[in-house]
Amino acid sequence: MKKYSFLLIVCITLFSCKEKTDSAVKVSEAAIPFIWENANIYFMLTDRFNNGDPSNDINFERTEKAAKLRGFKGGDIKGVIAKIEEGYFNNLGVNAIWMTPIVEQIHGAVDEGTGLSYGFHGYWTSDWTALDPNFGTKEDLKKLVAIAHKNGIRIVLDAVINHTGPVTEVDTVFPENWVRTEPQCSYQDYESTVSCTLVKNLPDIRTESTESVELPKQLVEKWKAEGRYEQEVKELDAFFAKTGYPRAPKYYIMKWLSDYITEFGIDGYRADTVKHTEEGVWQDFKSVCDAAFAEFKVNNPEKVLDDNDFYLVGEIYNYGISGGKYFDFGDKKVNYFDDKFTSQINFEFKWNAAQNTYEELFSRYDSILNNELDGFGILNYVSSHDDGQPFDKERTKPFESATKLLLCPGSSQIYYGDESARELVVEGANGDANLRSLMNWDAIGNDAKTQEILTHWQKLGKFRAKHPSVGAGIHKMISKEPYVFQRTFSKENFNDSVIVGLDLNAGEKIVHIGTLFSEGTVLKDAYSGKEVVVKNGNVKLNSEFTIALLEKK
Repeated sequence: MKKYSFLLIVCITLFSCKEKTDSAVKVSEAAIPFIWENANIYFMLTDRFNNGDPSNDINFERTEKAAKLRGFKGGDIKGVIAKIEEGYFNNLGVNAIWMTPIVEQIHGAVDEGTGLSYGFHGYWTSDWTALDPNFGTKEDLKKLVAIAHKNGIRIVLDAVINHTGPVTEVDTVFPENWVRTEPQCSYQDYESTVSCTLVKNLPDIRTESTESVELPKQLVEKWKAEGRYEQEVKELDAFFAKTGYPRAPKYYIMKWLSDYITEFGIDGYRADTVKHTEEGVWQDFKSVCDAAFAEFKVNNPEKVLDDNDFYLVGEIYNYGISGGKYFDFGDKKVNYFDDKFTSQINFEFKWNAAQNTYEELFSRYDSILNNELDGFGILNYVSSHDDGQPFDKERTKPFESATKLLLCPGSSQIYYGDESARELVVEGANGDANLRSLMNWDAIGNDAKTQEILTHWQKLGKFRAKHPSVGAGIHKMISKEPYVFQRTFSKENFNDSVIVGLDLNAGEKIVHIGTLFSEGTVLKDAYSGKEVVVKNGNVKLNSEFTIALLEKK
């Protein structure tokens, strides 16, 4: 560890208010408010994370040999539940889990030029009202939400409104008044990004339409065979009568997605392919989700974690924090924040982390988040499921990845295996399949280097989760050399202050911490377990590590 930057974090948490929290949260942390702007979100490709039930690994005769890492591999909801119960996420400081779509996928396979592939990733929907049996059952989902909430973890699912799955020999195309199958997007301007198919053979939902249409024949036949057609129609009738929306394709899908809120109490949605639909779609989706979440809270008061609104984070591919509230199509700029999303995925972070100094990175993000994006958030990441240029593709900088991601203003996205240096380059895999390797549980259990990396991520993650000032606070540099800064956060009667020092000497070190802590204050280093005392505005720590996490004892 000594080759990595020394990191010193000094924090204080003062609170006098009693926030409503889950009983499973420790008493000492009961008053710490959960802030989405500071969330530590674990993003997993559900099929690749953990196989909790091998009996559901093959369904719908999906037995054709797929290309490398392009078939189902067994990960499921039960596997996620098992890791929650083991304490894996709590030990990583994770307070929200985002899962790739778990709804029923197309039954067949297609080759988009990178080899035969099934819908293991979840983005090839065939039925929004059913879970894919490869991922589990609705009872599994109900249990997942309950156990996650018991452990102080929110559940974010993935919403796909833009398209259905590809057409195969066993998966027929939806009616023409539901989807378009051409032209293919050229991404030259707004029109050629929105009113088109993302790729060949990926039918595009006519999200611009307000024309009332009948249910697709394939869904009607499927539901009748499953004995639930009448119930589905009854619920649709009630939804359209209540909302006044026309029976247009997008509103059917919004209704089906909102059912996972009212029935299971999920806490948020990550919206897929946001810029490929008209922006008004997301304003309506927010209204539907907000109403569903309010309904769930009224009907299940004992299951309400806090008074946070429903969380909506958008995927506007190539959106960056530099754009503020806007994404530029070239011929048109669109605001996807106001009345639409809580947050946006920040595709820019990986470049900023590589090119900027700590102060340039942190101060710039602080300025934008506390001004133009005040009241909203961004979700930073170092790797993802469809970004072929991650911050550390070869996994040679796992410690730096954690330090920059978990200490930067904004929410953090830990893509499964970031914390264990899971490989992102796999021999024999093509394209994004490289980014979707199996979770490296064996290395976590048996490899000393992997365990050292994981420990680093765990300590920073838990510290971030405990201190809202880290991601949602106000940043201020205290000194340039050595680099020391502070973060402060206040909400009602809750106050949180953090001091961070980087590039200090290993062994014994003295750091000026300003005036946040009074003379004689005892601080504990969560990294080494040692205690230090504030003297003349300084702290002196002697540890074998180049990193220290100090908090008021």
